[in-house]
Amino acid sequence: MILLPAALGIACGFALVRFLWGRNARCGSEFATQVFLAIGFGAGILSLDFFIVPGAGPRALVTIDTAIFIAFAVAGFVRRRRTDENGHVIRATSEVHPIWLVRALMAAFFIALAVGLYSAVVRTMAHPHGDGWDAFAIWNLHARFLFFGGRQWRDGFSSLIAWSHPDYPLLLPGVIAHLWTFLGYDSVAVPAVIALLFTFCTVGLLCSALFTMQSKTAGLLAGTVLLATPSFLEIGTWQYADVPLSFFILATTVLLSSSGNETADQAFGSCGLLTLGGLAASLAAWTKNEGLLFFCAILFARFLIGVRHREANKSRGSIWLFLAGSIPVLLVVVYFKHWIAPPNELFSQSNAALQKLTSPQRYWIACQWFGRDFVTFGDWLWFPLTVAMIVFGLLVGRNQESSRNVQVRIVRLGLFLTLAGYFVIYVVTPYDLEWHLRYSLNRLFLQLWPSAVFLFFLTCSGKVETSWVSPQD
Repeated sequence: MILLPAALGIACGFALVRFLWGRNARCGSEFATQVFLAIGFGAGILSLDFFIVPGAGPRALVTIDTAIFIAFAVAGFVRRRRTDENGHVIRATSEVHPIWLVRALMAAFFIALAVGLYSAVVRTMAHPHGDGWDAFAIWNLHARFLFFGGRQWRDGFSSLIAWSHPDYPLLLPGVIAHLWTFLGYDSVAVPAVIALLFTFCTVGLLCSALFTMQSKTAGLLAGTVLLATPSFLEIGTWQYADVPLSFFILATTVLLSSSGNETADQAFGSCGLLTLGGLAASLAAWTKNEGLLFFCAILFARFLIGVRHREANKSRGSIWLFLAGSIPVLLVVVYFKHWIAPPNELFSQSNAALQKLTSPQRYWIACQWFGRDFVTFGDWLWFPLTVAMIVFGLLVGRNQESSRNVQVRIVRLGLFLTLAGYFVIYVVTPYDLEWHLRYSLNRLFLQLWPSAVFLFFLTCSGKVETSWVSPQD
């Protein structure tokens, strides 16, 4: 029974991606990228339609999902018949790396994947309700409010139970409740499977995107790095929202970076990919509060880099395309935040927050933790991969073409602004600063880690020839 809504959700996501992508995939890795994106976007669609039509039964939800799929499928068919738009995706056309190196990297990747799958499944079976307070006290609890609440579901998002963070967005609880509706009961398997899907779809999206845009070796190396990050696999099975958020942040990074190899003299990129990037960023905002910070950071980064661009009109046009994809989801986020959720406790004491901003000691404590966790956040056993990647980058150099890509510069600045926002939030936090840093900073770094790995390998120099993927290829 549960396979029908899950398949419909993925089909809706795939039809949406194909519609906005603007053309058929030109290689297997590009098709794989579309599939991994479709799984994440499908989860977003299931969450949104359950939230917009609260209390709907299985038959109504199937009707809505089917209608969404048909609408996107027809729109995509019509668009592809009218034009086969150049998606401006860069594809690696040839590699000069020795075949033995590629095979060795492939073997290492699949060994890491097999070990990661095994450990994740074992950990999930050992902790079917999730591992940690947030799983059952926030995310799965909110899903049960939506599922069992009926017409009184809003009562579950009251300031009287502030310990459950009722202001947190509802992408994860929404998709869980959507699938529970078809089962008829709150199966613990649903959030567990969703957690595993987001974890390994993040790995798949990272690898397939780099296969397409850079090289096979870059994709294999990046995937192995992510799978070799113990805390990524561990937190991925906790049933928290941090890994789903990292998926949508990575999706935004991939889509914006894919939208063109622009320099200061070129256009800002493909319309469809920019719109998809806006949708991915808005789904990040619907996943967790940190996603809303990320969305604002990306938008501000687009503005900052756009005003320096010689063609200001095209810069403004790209911002509107980005917003066109994000506005539908942002309206839902604004509605939830304004009319349902109570105020966030981090900003409830504005006077105290202003006083903390002038305290040098708080800045010093936050700097110490940020510096230490930059090296140790992944829980690596022997040697931190962050340091190893810096050394590797210094040895191989930078890919100047990718580094000059305007979209890459935008997402790189956006990630930095997001990290800066995290820092400021810690400075003004109403909680004990040391306690707050100790129990959350590791997860905040992890939210940005897949995107940082993607940008690192995308901009690393490699003996790879690239060419534009055009309709004539």
